[in-house]
Amino acid sequence: MVEAEPDLSTALATTKALLEGGHQDPIFEATFQHDGVLVRVDILEPNGIGGWHMAEVKSSTKPKDYHVNDLATQVWVAREAGVSIDSAAIRHLDGDFVLASDASLEGLFSDSDLTSNIKDRVETRAEVVAAARETLAGTEPDILPGSHCNGLQCNFATYCEEALPPGPEWPVTVLPYGGGSHWLKKGIANLLDVDPAMLTNPTHQRVYQATVTGEPNHDVEGARFAMADWSFPRTWLDFETIAFAIPRWIGTRPYQQVPFQFSAHIEAEDGNLQHHEFLSLDGMDPRRACAEALITMIPNSGAVVTYNAKFEKARLRELSEFFPDLAKDLNSIIDRVVDLLPVTRANWYHRDQRGSWSIKAVLPTVAPDLDYSQLEVKDGGNAQAAYLEAISPDTTDDRRTALDNALRAYCERDTEAMIVLAKHLTQS
Repeated sequence: MVEAEPDLSTALATTKALLEGGHQDPIFEATFQHDGVLVRVDILEPNGIGGWHMAEVKSSTKPKDYHVNDLATQVWVAREAGVSIDSAAIRHLDGDFVLASDASLEGLFSDSDLTSNIKDRVETRAEVVAAARETLAGTEPDILPGSHCNGLQCNFATYCEEALPPGPEWPVTVLPYGGGSHWLKKGIANLLDVDPAMLTNPTHQRVYQATVTGEPNHDVEGARFAMADWSFPRTWLDFETIAFAIPRWIGTRPYQQVPFQFSAHIEAEDGNLQHHEFLSLDGMDPRRACAEALITMIPNSGAVVTYNAKFEKARLRELSEFFPDLAKDLNSIIDRVVDLLPVTRANWYHRDQRGSWSIKAVLPTVAPDLDYSQLEVKDGGNAQAAYLEAISPDTTDDRRTALDNALRAYCERDTEAMIVLAKHLTQS
């Protein structure tokens, strides 16, 4: 590892000394400079024929376009600094890798060789640097943020947005499925300025009408019809999952969503509710215990109600495939899964949802007293952070107990919210 202490000039000198000294082992964070551009290369590997292979390590499972530009810049600088770079690649996680042993991560990363792809970009790096320098030397561009602002999160977004005039209360961007972009291209930013006769998408028409009138769009009969065959006992089910870039447990892949918690409200036909839950915070692989708890706690008949069934069904299917001895019971659950999300999307819209049908957006419009603001864990991101903190060996027992309680309260609120929402949808 080439250290940059006390400063980058030390890293430049160390790299130069290694190369001039005939170093023939991989170099981590090799540092080069050319024409005022300084780069630190993740890995520089000797290729055995007098040249070097450059690898930029990324946590994604495939190269992205901005990775290619980054690699081209690094190759250009290194070559101009006198280094023979014969090949270059993005070294990314292999999405097909499955952890087979705690003792080995061999195969976790895969190289996407981009030597040929970056050839033209390397040849034009000098022009890119010159253009960047010209931009820096000029005056600040007189242009507001807009559709040209894309790609990675911009560090200057807050600064630029200060120059924006106040936007409309109901912008056209509340039209879902990218519907707002059509009107922005026509110079219309305010949804209230849109000619309703020009709205051809039925969902856009509903959103417009509810926004203009302030009255929710609510099709009670449509909701009742959609849920008519959801047999009792109904199980209202929600998972919380964790996804590690580097697989932690045998049989898992990079970024595989592993369920560590679920909440299940069991609703009888007379309205009686029973709550069951599962939560694993010991840091061990939770999948087997989760699968067994699902089979034990969920009745063997009746609808299993989720919100965005694609996610829950995928988790159930993964458990079924990994545990063949539990597959029959898990597949029975999968076969009974129904989805409240499309029912809600088709039969309810309140303008305060602002174009979203996520349960966090919908719930305040049907049950404002049943929100998440008083909970320590307020969303899925919070739940993942709480899980990671809970399994850390540095976490105290008292704090782990508090996190346990917070996670249980949050997941239970999710299934409770589904029940309240479904009841609201079917009542006039």
